[in-house]
Parts: sequence; structure tokens; C-alpha cells
Amino acid sequence: MKNDGQNDGTIFIGGSGKPQTLSLKFANRHGLIAGATGTGKTVTLQILAEGFSKAGVPVFLSDAKGDLSGISQTGKPNPKLEQRAAEIGLGGFDYSPSPTVFWDLFGKKGHPIRTTVSEMGPLLLARLLELNDTQEGVLNIAFELADDQGMLILDLKDLRALLAHVAENARELSKHYGNVSSASVGAIQRRLLTLKQQGAEKFFGEPALELSDFMQYAPDGSGQINILAADKLMMTPRLYATFLLWLLSELFEELPEIGDPEKPKLVFFFDEAHLLFNDAPKALVEKVEQVVRLIRSKGVGIYFVTQNPLDVPESILGQLGNRVQHALRAFTPRDQKAVKAAAETFRANKSFDAAVAITELGVGEALVSTLSGKGIPTVVQRTKIRPPSSRMGPAKPAERKATMASSPLAGHYDKAVDRRSAYEVLNEKADRAAREAEEREEAERAAKSRKAKAKTRTPARRTRRKRSSRRQSVGETLMKSVVRSLGSNIGRQLVRGLLGSLFKGR
Repeated sequence: MKNDGQNDGTIFIGGSGKPQTLSLKFANRHGLIAGATGTGKTVTLQILAEGFSKAGVPVFLSDAKGDLSGISQTGKPNPKLEQRAAEIGLGGFDYSPSPTVFWDLFGKKGHPIRTTVSEMGPLLLARLLELNDTQEGVLNIAFELADDQGMLILDLKDLRALLAHVAENARELSKHYGNVSSASVGAIQRRLLTLKQQGAEKFFGEPALELSDFMQYAPDGSGQINILAADKLMMTPRLYATFLLWLLSELFEELPEIGDPEKPKLVFFFDEAHLLFNDAPKALVEKVEQVVRLIRSKGVGIYFVTQNPLDVPESILGQLGNRVQHALRAFTPRDQKAVKAAAETFRANKSFDAAVAITELGVGEALVSTLSGKGIPTVVQRTKIRPPSSRMGPAKPAERKATMASSPLAGHYDKAVDRRSAYEVLNEKADRAAREAEEREEAERAAKSRKAKAKTRTPARRTRRKRSSRRQSVGETLMKSVVRSLGSNIGRQLVRGLLGSLFKGR
């Protein structure tokens, strides 16, 4: 009889006449679980997560269909499962739950996961949003401006307000930071709007996730299993890509190099990986490829779970050393190509044809090949997968709620915090500028009013003076009349008459 394998540094996967195990020492060399719908991939993921947890390795897995939450509950006794355990040589089989923490970017089915825009950084954001060089340059200017002015960029409204500020002050900022194109700002804003419409406002904010909270242990030393509710998240591929890109990048940057440890520090399972890679941004695929290639030296193992091996990019597929291949159907040329490709990745077993066996496997059966010895793949074996100790199928809503309430992280991330950041700072500046402008306008109106009043009084005085200066005495009037009359005969006669009278009298 064979026990769970924890005591000898392995995880018991199943039996094929002899035990098939996964060596913890090579578990950070990554892996693949593949097979058609209904062939048992989810159960294989579940038993591997249980095995890692019991070995003291924290696990993170994305639950795309919502049926992995049962890992938090004790399995229901089932004679068929117990018979399977006996057939494959699994000793000490019992039913037990695994220590579980539920997570949800939307905060509905688990603790919210958040990060800040600053932590994401302009480089990752530019790649994620698929910006061109000019647009990426404008985004960098926005981040640099925020740094220079001491403004925090915590959430999407901070970034959008900052970009609007950059656009409004483009001419002035161009003198200090380089050319700022309004068209580029508009393009970035439109792509941020797409993220917002997919729910990214829930992801960007505080309190930001501390990665160490993924790497916790139960009191008995078991590794914590972190389950991300991804059923709704998968419907928003851009947001899912944002989250995954950030998470892998943070792990890669924060964890120290440790080479090949005796067991991993953390293991990731990405269920329904074909949903991840379909129409994924090129930046995401490149980043995943980089992380898969390099992160094993930091003690992290990554396992992809998908329907068809061809769903995983070839550059990544070649890095996956541990393989569990469930049944594939060869109905179409693409299916036949997938069967052939899957069979060729295994180290051949002379006792059967892998390509034929893949199409004949029953539910709960798989072709298994793992790394052993000096990291060399074992000969492929047709294997019956062991039954899980936890419940197969989803946890009930009340059970999920109870698990969240008893979580060691209960209350830590559940309430969002909105600190004073770029959005508030820029709004305050805008309000202050508006008040100052209003005060200036009021002062100008008052000055104009005073000036208008002064003008109204001044002409009245001038008019009076002018009128007084135009007044003429009777003598002046008579004299002017006489002068005007000099040019006429009557005038001349009048003058002569007057003068004659005067001389006569004299």
C-alpha cells in the first residue's frame, strides 16, 4: 500500500500497476493538465492542490467554472472512491478539507484583490493597453509629472484626472517633459474606459494586496489554498489579463532567487488556460513566457489546465515538464493534430501507443509523465487518478460565507480605502483656480463700475463750464452783428449813419 507520498517528498497522483507521483523537488519545473471536457481535469487539479497543501506548499488557483470551491469542505464518503483508492494502492485515504481562502476581484465571492496604478507602473500599463511609442511616452510623462508634484496615482480616476490635466496644460508641459499630443491622451483615455467598463475600478485601489498573504500556512503547517473566483472574471478578458500580468510581474520582481528548493514556495494553477490565451494581448503572452522560463529559480511552479495542448503557445508549452494528459477526441483535423502533438511530448512507453491511448482513456484516467532523477521525464504511464479527500463540486453559498468569515484575512481587504491622491489634488487645484478666477472677475467688475461712475460725474462739470464760457453780453452780441453787417450795403449805410450822427453831435 502506498500513502499520500508526503513523507518521501512526492505527491501521489494515481496508480498504473505502480504508483505515479510528482516529485516536490521538480514541482517548480511547471506542468500541464490537458483533456477534453468531462474527462477529469478538474479532479486532477484538485488532488494536486491538496497534495501541495499537505506538503506545506501554498497554492493559488483560478476557478473558472466555480466548481473548485468544494476543496474547502470535507469530502462526502463514497464507496466508489474508496474502492478506487484501494485499487491504485493509496493507503491512509480519508476525507478532509484543505485550508482555503477565497478571493474575488469584484469582492462578491471572496476577499477583494486590489493593486494601485502606481504599483502597476507605466511600462506594464502601456503593454497591457497596447499603446504605441508616442502614447507610451505621454503615459510616462503623466507618471513623471505625478512624481514631481508628489501626487499619488492609486486608482483609475486618479490616472484619468492626471491625463486630463496633462492635456489641458500640454503646451506648458511640453517645454519641460517633451511633446504632449492631445490625440495620444485621447487614445489612452479611450482604452482606460474599456478597462473601466470591464470592472477595473474594483481592481485598482487600496488596500493593495500583499503577496505574502498568498503564502500563508494553517496551524498544522499545511499550505493555504487561495481560490480566485474567475467565472465572472473570464467574461472580461482585458481585466483578467491585467490582473494576471500584474500578479506574475510582482511575483517575479519581489521573490528572491533560491535555485531549486526541496519543495516550491508557491504553486499556481490556471484553469481553462485557453480562455487566458485566446485573443490575449501580445504583451501578456510574452510576459507569461518570460515568467514561466525564469520564475522557477524563485521557487514558483506554474501549471496550466486546458482542453487542448495546442491552446498553450508553443514557447510556453516547451517549458512544462510535468504532464497529465486526459482523453482527447480525434474527430477533426485539429483534434488529430492535437492528439499527435500531445503523444509526441511524452517519453515513449514500448507497451502501448500513446497517440492511440489518448483517444481511449476513460473518465478519471490519464497519461502521466513527471520529472524525476536529474530532471529527466519518466516513461509515460496510463494511470488511474486518485480520488480527492475534499468535496468534488462547489461549496454551498453558506459554506463559502462561513469560510470567508473564519479566514485569517477577514476584514483586512474587504473595505476599500480612498486616500487623498491625484484626483483630489487636481480637483482642489481646479476649485482654487476657479475661485481665484471668480475673485479676479469680481474685482474687475468692481473696478469697471467705479470707473463708469467717475465718467458719469466728470462730463456734467465740463458741460457747465462750457456753457458758462459761451455766454455773451448784449454789447458783444451787438458788436458781432455790426461786424457781420459790414460786408453788406445795409451795414455800410448803417455804419455811416451812426458815425455821421456822432460827428454831427460832436
